Order: sequence, then C-alpha cells, then structure tokens
Amino acid sequence: MVELGQIVEKVRSKNAGPFWLTIDVFCGNSDVFARVAALPTGRVAALFGVAEAAMKRFDIADLNVVKFSVPRPVVQGTRADRDMHGAAWGCLLAEMPLD
Repeated sequence: MVELGQIVEKVRSKNAGPFWLTIDVFCGNSDVFARVAALPTGRVAALFGVAEAAMKRFDIADLNVVKFSVPRPVVQGTRADRDMHGAAWGCLLAEMPLD
C-alpha cells in the first residue's frame, strides 16, 4: 500500500496563528491532485484527533494543492506546546496509507 507522501511532491505543515495549524499537500499534477482530493476529510480529522467539524479543508485545483487547517491541541508557545512551529504535523499525513 502506498503512503500519501510517496505520490505527492511535498507535505508541509506550519503555524496558522497561535490557535491553528495548517498542512499543505503539494500534489504536482492534476492526476495526483484528484487522488488526494478524494481522501475523506473525516479520515484526516481522525488522524489528527480532531472533530471533522472543527477542521477546515481547501482543495485548490488551479495549484494542485490540498490544504487542511486544524485547531492546535494547545495554544502556541505555552508550556504544553511540544511543536511551537507546527512543523512535525505534516509527517503524520505524509505517512498515511492510501487505498
């Protein structure tokens, strides 16, 4: 079974303010974009441990990019924040197996 990160150009995560993280999936071409766009939002929400209703999703066909925004589990920069820049979250999505 192939992982998401094996078929896309890049998966990147970063801060989207002190309360949100954003994960960008750069697909590279329209065929890969179509495959990634078919990924159910609920499956991605479950991976990150958030309710599907709390997640934001943007499918940007002109750029072949799928973007997910999720609420941070803790406020950025607080004592409990283990990833202040939000850079590690993309690895989880890159390792997600695709059907």
